[in-house]
Amino acid sequence: MSHGDLVAKSLTGMAVVVFCTAGTAVAASVDVALQPTDPSFKAQGTVTLTETADGLAVRAQVSQASPGKHGFHIHENGSCADKGNAAGSHFNPDKLPHGDVVRSGLTAAHAGDLGNLEVAEDGTGMLDTQVKGLTLSEGKYSVRGRAVVLHEKEDDFGQPSGNAGGRIACGVIPEK
Repeated sequence: MSHGDLVAKSLTGMAVVVFCTAGTAVAASVDVALQPTDPSFKAQGTVTLTETADGLAVRAQVSQASPGKHGFHIHENGSCADKGNAAGSHFNPDKLPHGDVVRSGLTAAHAGDLGNLEVAEDGTGMLDTQVKGLTLSEGKYSVRGRAVVLHEKEDDFGQPSGNAGGRIACGVIPEK
């Protein structure tokens, strides 16, 4: 295989993509299905997490959500049980205040504070961002085995967790 070739595998319904440069793996990717946390909610979607040399790329696409901004976070536990409450608090390995990790970085905000996903009048929305330092690999900032949560309201970046309201959709990031 020449440098820059793309190798793709499918492992138990999970897409894993590895880019090779001079024989070294530089990027891996997983897809996470977002499902409603309660039968009264309809929001659903897919979140693709891609580890790159520049950090973790996060691309979320949702449908059937109410129009407006919705808080979007990685939570500490890999469970969506109990209407998403089993996902626990925002992923925060350094015990920092709530904020916008995309703008402020891992030294100033919860590692899971991804900001807001904006939903159009037709119920569809997308978030495409990158967080330096987050990873799919092992280590303190690994998001493997955690959950991604779409909240009912806008994250206003207030303390302690952004006032984004209930959890309307949730998906578990695979352990491997």
